[in-house]
Amino acid sequence: MSDVTLHVEAGVAVLTLDNPSKLNALTMGMLDTLGNHLDALEIRTDVRGVILTGAGAKAFCCGADIAEWGPLTPSEFARHWVRRGHRVFDRLARLHLPTIAALNGHAFGGGLELASACDIRVVAPTATLALPEARVGVVPGWSGTQRLLRLLPEPVVKEMALFGRRISADRAAAFGYVAEIADDALSLAQDIAAQLSGLSPHATEVSKSMIHASQGEDRAAMVEALGGAAIAASEDRAEGVAAFLNKRPAEFSGQ
Repeated sequence: MSDVTLHVEAGVAVLTLDNPSKLNALTMGMLDTLGNHLDALEIRTDVRGVILTGAGAKAFCCGADIAEWGPLTPSEFARHWVRRGHRVFDRLARLHLPTIAALNGHAFGGGLELASACDIRVVAPTATLALPEARVGVVPGWSGTQRLLRLLPEPVVKEMALFGRRISADRAAAFGYVAEIADDALSLAQDIAAQLSGLSPHATEVSKSMIHASQGEDRAAMVEALGGAAIAASEDRAEGVAAFLNKRPAEFSGQ
């Protein structure tokens, strides 16, 4: 069954959307599998970075599978489809590991929104970006009008969402949405990810948290996580835990 595959090698995890017969259109099953992989990667200690790509040469992801969401009632569409996608995409955006989207082909609708949840993006020169939802009578539902606006100028997002225009790889790079363009986007992403082996994983994780907090990406949780990490390294925290377990008053030193 077409799904999402996970392969880990040399500290780099590669997640591949594997539904090429439908241009890697996202199904409910694929969303669930992607979410499960992300949960597993969050706690692995042998992974330093994550690459997300698509199977085949035509598309990274052409969006959500209309055959999946088309028959849903309005309530089911809003409650299950839109919210499920948001949960998984938010999970990707907030993964503590550095993430790279390798756009081997076109990224439309939900595919563009998925790429936007990664830290950086590299693309093939023939890839284009689009928000074509209005062509089928719907609107972007997985952060295309929210997170994407932090990565592209508002007029460009309007150009795609309101007028149905596609953005080329070169133009996306000019806006800073794309880090680099290469014929083999996956190989380039692997080269970039390989550099993580020479960096401190704690430093990259904290840097990502601080950057996200400044941009409003899960700001409350990021602030508390950073504060919790700082206090966890203190002698007071060790003393407080020891005192509780030994049923005695704590003697805090302020260290």
